[in-house]
Amino acid sequence: MTDIEKLKQLVPQIKRDILRMVHGAASGHPGGSLGCTEFMTTLYFNIMNTKSGFDMAGKEEDIFFLSNGHIAPLWYSVLARKGFFPLKELSTFRRLNTRLQGHPTTAEGLPGIRIASGSLGQGLSVALGAALAKKMNDDHHLVFSLHGDGECEEGQIWEAAMAAAHYKADNLISTFDRNGLQIDGSTEEVFGLGDLSAKLRAFGWLVIETEKGNDVLEMLHVLHEAKQKAFHEKPVAIVMHTMMGAGVDFMENKHHWHGVAPDDEELALALHQLTETLGDYPV
Repeated sequence: MTDIEKLKQLVPQIKRDILRMVHGAASGHPGGSLGCTEFMTTLYFNIMNTKSGFDMAGKEEDIFFLSNGHIAPLWYSVLARKGFFPLKELSTFRRLNTRLQGHPTTAEGLPGIRIASGSLGQGLSVALGAALAKKMNDDHHLVFSLHGDGECEEGQIWEAAMAAAHYKADNLISTFDRNGLQIDGSTEEVFGLGDLSAKLRAFGWLVIETEKGNDVLEMLHVLHEAKQKAFHEKPVAIVMHTMMGAGVDFMENKHHWHGVAPDDEELALALHQLTETLGDYPV
């Protein structure tokens, strides 16, 4: 099986996981999770150089930080299918006293999670700190992070962006999910971001922009390009245009699905559109 074939099998299965998890908890964030599935799947199953097992310090391996922590259902599914913890644990999503909380936390000791996230705006600062620590330790591996476009309304993002360029954190690759929507509507109506790529370039970043964030082949190409641009004295940004709710027609490009769980009928309709390729996790 080729890398592309493997990724194309994983993507619909992970989207099924997301929908079943959020439905099972009657709570969660399906829209952005579905929209970023192609990116996260490609990152973990093709791009990142990680060790077997989990080392909190992440020495001598690539590491990832999810800043927009509300899309935890996606991250949990990817981590489970990558072997960080048992697949059946996905059925405990958002249950009391379990490791799979609504936003990622570290207190429960879930493998793969290095920071609590979901308080938007903080993840780029953390990723920068990790990237600079790798430089100090002569560790020639990469730090990846993911951010929502609505999250870029937070001032801390831009402080971190300035600092990353100033300190030449060229081992940092940060992706910005430009789906144009947030919980209250479109980003341009709520607090317009304008030309995000131009802003990042002005702040001293190397920028790659793609209109095809929901295409596995495109994400494979873009992420490989980002790795090639790393270690050239500037941090690297990927501005990735995606569709909220991608793969489920009645969820696509609708901000309503930012943080609403499907009911029984909606779940059945959604799963009908996504082929079960690798087996659903057991309840």
